[in-house]
Amino acid sequence: MDAHGIDALRRRMLQLGAAAPLAAFAGIGPAAAAPADSDARDGRHDFDFYFGRWKVENRRLAKRLAGSDEWIEFDATDECSPILGGLGSVDRYRTQWNGGIEGFALRLYRPQTKQWHVYWASDRDGALEPPLIGGFRDGVGVFEGTEAHEGRMLPSRAIWSDIRADSVRWEQALSPDGGRSWETNWVMRMTRLA
Repeated sequence: MDAHGIDALRRRMLQLGAAAPLAAFAGIGPAAAAPADSDARDGRHDFDFYFGRWKVENRRLAKRLAGSDEWIEFDATDECSPILGGLGSVDRYRTQWNGGIEGFALRLYRPQTKQWHVYWASDRDGALEPPLIGGFRDGVGVFEGTEAHEGRMLPSRAIWSDIRADSVRWEQALSPDGGRSWETNWVMRMTRLA
């Protein structure tokens, strides 16, 4: 199936309420259901590259889904540690930007489905957001779900790419139209501190 067909199938799944995971259909996308074959790759160590302490250079769109091209830039730190014997990891994200923000990421790997569930919470409201679900393929991690935006739950996607020993790129996007188009609203470039 080509990219156009995959996007059409994702849109249809959204219409049917199958937003998370958007790509959980056999053999398509990084969040595809686990193959029946018992030798399928075990991804429980996919986030091991991120263990440690990182300097984070943030570029965040000033206003999302409003046609804005104004970006806000600020620095942060992020510290990642393994949990549950390798089936998960936790991050502590901190920045002085906008009065100071502390965030918490929780990643849990499910061996049965071979998918990661990535959760986020911050000191702004203390709520654990719905997970983005997915995994890695060919060195790129794609995670999809939904996110609240102005009273609506919209398709959301996060991508991990350019993964090296001392740097990595992360970006977040929202879709206002059920997955037909995406607006990247946050980009982070992480550089290892320790």
